[in-house]
Amino acid sequence: MDELLQNHLFATHAVAASGSVIFGTALTYPLDTIKSLIQVGSASGKQLNASKVINRVRALSGYSGLYSGFEWLAWGRIFGMAARFGTYEVLTAFYKDGREDNFVHLSEALMAGMAAGAVESLTSTPFELIKLRAQVTSASRISRATPGTEKKAVMPVISRLLRGFTPDMKALNNAVGMLSILNSKHPNMVGAIQEYPWMMTGSGRPPSVYDVRRPSEIISLEGGGALWRGLRSGVARDSVFGGIFFSTWECLHQIMLNWKAAGMNPPPRHDEEIGPLSPLAVSLAAGFSGSVAAAASHGFDTAKSRSQCSVLPKFISMERKLLKWKTPGKRFEKLTGIHPADRNLLFRGIWLRMARSGIASFAIVGSYYFSITCLIPGN
Repeated sequence: MDELLQNHLFATHAVAASGSVIFGTALTYPLDTIKSLIQVGSASGKQLNASKVINRVRALSGYSGLYSGFEWLAWGRIFGMAARFGTYEVLTAFYKDGREDNFVHLSEALMAGMAAGAVESLTSTPFELIKLRAQVTSASRISRATPGTEKKAVMPVISRLLRGFTPDMKALNNAVGMLSILNSKHPNMVGAIQEYPWMMTGSGRPPSVYDVRRPSEIISLEGGGALWRGLRSGVARDSVFGGIFFSTWECLHQIMLNWKAAGMNPPPRHDEEIGPLSPLAVSLAAGFSGSVAAAASHGFDTAKSRSQCSVLPKFISMERKLLKWKTPGKRFEKLTGIHPADRNLLFRGIWLRMARSGIASFAIVGSYYFSITCLIPGN
């Protein structure tokens, strides 16, 4: 009977946590879309702001375009936050083992939060990549109508790598014409040249992001490892975010406990004797901690978004390995996945991310406490 009750409580907490994550993600997803489009659409001489992004998305996809890719981020948040909080609770349990109370030092919360953030990044990176490309698609002009003659001209390699993709046939034929000036006994020299992957766009460049946005297309053209593109900057971002988030939250939590205990007589010997804090106070602390952590880690978030918004076919990756291509940038940039060309763009959209992270953290914690109160009477 006790085991059945424990399983019921665990399932209730899991449902409440999942629902609160989905609610917080849905509430702040338009801010995430605007922030992501500003990050990937900015350049040194190109200033983007929220109004320009909203007008473009509204003109091309309608206001529903602000929620493009929401389902992918929702799943990524559920698994990622489960990994983050689960890892943090396991690590802090070792720190608190043998102590009279459940106090966690700020240095311990920082280290446990950094480790938890790294685990979260490994879990959520594939979902974020697909989400980002869906967001970019909502702000991109895509030709929906495909002439029948061009459909017939698409070569087998192109159709296998990118279903539904139609190359620029005029540029492709011009390029083929320049490369096939020599006589050959090959029965179909033009078709054979068009079979090469780097000719698929007719310009020597890989396809656009909105042509490679589904998981099957990404794996087919770029390989399965592409789902974890931007992992270095992602691990740096989530480690910094997790460490600062949990250490700030623990600091605020301890300050509020001390404030509550100031008027108690006799003074409490342990934190358990003080009693629980109000859900509103805990939610506000989580929201503030989320905003501070987002500000500290935003540069890595921009680097990750810009890295995931690039299409790198498998044959280019293979060429780089064979040529022993070295990653540009300084040692710190190589370690954290920051491209040198993005140095002046790392803080684009920082206020949007701070607002999104703060509101989402407040909403997730507040709705979780509310759900637990409703689902478990007397809690």
